[in-house]
Amino acid sequence: MAADPKIHASEVTPAALYFNRRSLMRGGVLAAGALGSAALYRRLNHVEMAKVETAAVVGLTKPAVSAYTVDEPKTPYESVVNYNNFYEFSTDKDGVAPAASAFATVGWKVAVGGLVHKPRVFDLDDLKKVSPPEERVYRMRCVEAWSMVVPWVGFSLAKLLETVEPMAAARYVAFETLFDAKRMPNQKRDVLPWPYVEGLRMDEAMHPLTLLTTGLYGRDLPAQDGAPVRLIVPWKYGFKGIKSIVKVTLTAMQPPATWNLQAPSEYGFFANVNPRHAHPRWSQATEQRIGETGRRQTLMFNGYADQVASLYAGMDLDVSF
Repeated sequence: MAADPKIHASEVTPAALYFNRRSLMRGGVLAAGALGSAALYRRLNHVEMAKVETAAVVGLTKPAVSAYTVDEPKTPYESVVNYNNFYEFSTDKDGVAPAASAFATVGWKVAVGGLVHKPRVFDLDDLKKVSPPEERVYRMRCVEAWSMVVPWVGFSLAKLLETVEPMAAARYVAFETLFDAKRMPNQKRDVLPWPYVEGLRMDEAMHPLTLLTTGLYGRDLPAQDGAPVRLIVPWKYGFKGIKSIVKVTLTAMQPPATWNLQAPSEYGFFANVNPRHAHPRWSQATEQRIGETGRRQTLMFNGYADQVASLYAGMDLDVSF
């Protein structure tokens, strides 16, 4: 009997274990914290760094609101584009960039519909006309207990939703990734139910921090980081940041979300960063910041509590996790 190719939730490896296991296999004798740099890890293990240079974003503006940027060292560009979770291309963080190197986004379209008065299909030029691109320097916290600080490029998702005029009945927003196994080769394997889907409550989607993202470090998104358009919700775990979006649907009912379907006891629909709510197999109290030595304390809502805690007033965050 052939081996089951599906990736079970119990097989997802936290970053600290991933780095340490690989370094031990190479016989490296370095402090565990020094392995916090994805670039260093790759050099130690003779993994080739992807050379990525996408087009510069035209008309980029700096954030007008201080909440849109954090005064912390940015994760090196080479780490952001070489340390990726994107199972449509590979389940190996090393393998995403090379597997995505030929991915093309020419003719990309995003359909926005459902409970809206003005459903519309946007091409990339249309999206650029919705709002000028802004740089947002956000913390990004993976559920695997590693983190980055990334200067993303995009605009508030609310601005896109406003153009299609949501109906009063719309309570959630559903998102869907491209499903094309010729362009995303790992979709040929049954590692997750395809296409990847995600969702937000309407007030989360309309929050100004929620970013429809088209670039990073002042350039268009590389394929391995979710080109040409993805979601960034900085107070939630990274798996909520669905990549390569082709469909946005406003609904009355809570939509499905891939990791929540895969392992509902481990990956909640809300997926808010919460150091007090442990993953069943590891603590969420600390994180490894890529590019740093040692671990740091994880902040409630990833440090965005002042802006978003009111969205969850009265909720039990151990139940609605």
